[in-house]
Amino acid sequence: MIASRLVNQLICTSAVLISLAGCSSSNSGSTPADVLSSVNNRSASPSALRLVDTLPPPENSNQGTEQPLAANDVLQIEVFQTNTLNRTVQIDSAGRISLPLVGTLVAAGKTVRTLEQEIKAAYGRSYLQNPDVTVFLKESVGQRVTVDGEVAKAGLYPVTSAATLLDILAQAGGFKEVADQKKVYVFRNVGSQKFVSNYNVADIRSGRLSNPKIYGGDVVFVFTSQNRVALNNLKEALGIASNATRLAVLP
Repeated sequence: MIASRLVNQLICTSAVLISLAGCSSSNSGSTPADVLSSVNNRSASPSALRLVDTLPPPENSNQGTEQPLAANDVLQIEVFQTNTLNRTVQIDSAGRISLPLVGTLVAAGKTVRTLEQEIKAAYGRSYLQNPDVTVFLKESVGQRVTVDGEVAKAGLYPVTSAATLLDILAQAGGFKEVADQKKVYVFRNVGSQKFVSNYNVADIRSGRLSNPKIYGGDVVFVFTSQNRVALNNLKEALGIASNATRLAVLP
């Protein structure tokens, strides 16, 4: 009898929790700014963050078709038929590289093709006639994405120029049971501006929404579904109550 009353009480309590969870999950106006300050930049303020439907591509990314270079990236630079100028260089913390004859060049924030053309022009001005320069991105230390929240394996993940949101979520092992697939937020800094966009992954998988591209420096955060948490708590509570019932009927 006592066990039966306990089960009924737990069911009523869980119903209230689910109702409250639904109310709180719909009131998420300032949540992206809170997440940004805890995940990416603790000095960020809500007023500096813009919620947009579509995230703009990073600066100097050729309209989002290329990943801009970053500090600590390693480049292989080859000058055709001039082997003495071939170099493997790492972009320093100030975003620069140093090359023979032409000296220091800014590399960070530029695409590989843009840097390639600037090196070609630098050698062509004073040293070589119509130089043929090729730049390869050998190691991309800076091109990583932070994935946090309700995913199986939160952490830093490398990205390529073709990386998408679904790719990154797959690398992170997919969603935890309590994840809210309607509340996947992507944060991006474009110059001095900070943007965030909310994606419904179920709509992306069904084809109702396009699968957005992800770039180095982005932060992907998956929110908790309060309804799922409440249901899990209910299951756990009912499991405890069920055990109590079985114990009560034992001779």
